[in-house]
Amino acid sequence: MDYVIRRATADDTAAVAVLFNLYRIFYKQPSDITGAESFISERLRCNDSAIFLVFRDDEPVGFTQLYPIFTSVGMQRTWLLNDLYVKEAARRMGIGEALLETAKQFAKNTNSKWLMLQTGLDNKTAQKLYEKNGWMREDDLFYTYRLK
Repeated sequence: MDYVIRRATADDTAAVAVLFNLYRIFYKQPSDITGAESFISERLRCNDSAIFLVFRDDEPVGFTQLYPIFTSVGMQRTWLLNDLYVKEAARRMGIGEALLETAKQFAKNTNSKWLMLQTGLDNKTAQKLYEKNGWMREDDLFYTYRLK
């Protein structure tokens, strides 16, 4: 299985937006390709996320997006792996695992203290992938709160 992973640039906005829209649909959001393209374009233009794109036979089939955050206690940058998506036809080919490895190497290369991610409680497939690749669930260490 041949594929290439590289960091997305502004020239990749449309390709990432299609995958990002599918990712949002997976999480029960309405399709909004115009909004997806605008959102991804701004992330790339402002350089406020790192997006890695997977191509198989020159077709974009997956991506991951990381946002920078900081640990005050550790006095270091960290990364939130916020999005990871692989088209259904390209699943079970090691692409998700390769994206996780790419994120890990990127974190090392940027001197990150750690990587973190969250996934839905019902997303058992993703949970298995993360745990298989050394990610540890820490639900019992911290509570997550949200204020709208």
